[in-house]
Amino acid sequence: MQLSFKKALRLRAAAVGACALAIAGVMQNGPAEAQSLFAPIITVNDAVITRFELEQRILFMKILRAPGDPEELARKALIDDRLRSQAISDAEITLTEEQVSEGLKNFASRTNLSVTDFLKALAEEGVAPETVRDFVRTNLGWRELVRGRFLNDARPSPTEIDRALGRDPSGSVRVLLSEIIIPATPQTIEQVEELANRISDLKTYAEFSEAAGQFSAADTRDQGGRLGWLAITNLPVPLQPVIMAMNPGDTSEPILLPNAVAVFQMRGMQEIVAPAARYSAIEYAEYRIPGGRSPEALARARDVRDRADTCNDLYGIAADQPPEVLDRKSEAPANIPRDVALELAKLDVGEVSTSLTRSNGETLVFLMLCGRTAALNQNATRDQIGEALAQQRLNTLSESFLDQLRAEALIIEQ
Repeated sequence: MQLSFKKALRLRAAAVGACALAIAGVMQNGPAEAQSLFAPIITVNDAVITRFELEQRILFMKILRAPGDPEELARKALIDDRLRSQAISDAEITLTEEQVSEGLKNFASRTNLSVTDFLKALAEEGVAPETVRDFVRTNLGWRELVRGRFLNDARPSPTEIDRALGRDPSGSVRVLLSEIIIPATPQTIEQVEELANRISDLKTYAEFSEAAGQFSAADTRDQGGRLGWLAITNLPVPLQPVIMAMNPGDTSEPILLPNAVAVFQMRGMQEIVAPAARYSAIEYAEYRIPGGRSPEALARARDVRDRADTCNDLYGIAADQPPEVLDRKSEAPANIPRDVALELAKLDVGEVSTSLTRSNGETLVFLMLCGRTAALNQNATRDQIGEALAQQRLNTLSESFLDQLRAEALIIEQ
């Protein structure tokens, strides 16, 4: 995330700096303009939001690359924050400075910066440190409120965890998905995220299929993104609860992958009698082809596909090339990069994917599944899945509670 954050700062330095100077100029140009800057522009019940706060949140959202109109998003976010703050106060929740400092540290760590450097970088673009602290404080308090109020209702039962893992003793679960995988580089990530957000709003199978044919780089693009039936346990563990929470016709939120953004649509779900196998290790090979997704590189991949029936065949194909061109490894599923794990989930032994790239799109990855090793300890990720399911439900309950607060509030916008 560091590159994206710094890139955002650079791209918006001139515009944001100008806004910051304008705010500073208003403060110096007399009491009337200063009063205007700090006059209420929104009232939420008895709490006010000033123009200064709105300008600060707009700057903050621009730097964080929040998709959408910055002013509209900032207004909504500030209203929601006031509602959250009022609910936190009513629940008599008080955060210590140590909790806020730790929360700020965690937030800054997403950009690979220290708190000091993070606040300094924001301040250089006109965002006051207290704006960030208030943002973190409100989110921490709201999380504590939501967990205290809803956690007991959100905890999944053992049966629900079994279902999410595809380990129900009476059978397992398989899903019928469509996919759109959009390649991204540091230079294109903003446009890709915006496109992925639009795709996740699609409502019909036909619309999603058309978008897959137009935008997806996956091998399924010619089939409208449609995958065959997949055992839920073949998918990466963090993705399993996301998929299990979908109903037929649902489209997922964008999912960030290395060098790509993915969106999935659920077309069907079935319980099957035979328990799904789980694996302790997956063996696969990556043969790297220069040229990214150029016609020449894709033609080379087709030639390799025609010549290689097993992973062992790749050694002969790569014999006269540098050693780093071919990489064969056996890894635990949790250690495999998510984009690679997603592709492997679709493959049988000896099958190939050419959907992935590396080196900012300049290298095509010829990915072949060599084999899978059955797991002996099938309970290794129960706690992880249980926590993921609980967090999903907490998010849903949190949004419902906020919707209720918003419906009951007296909100006056100027």
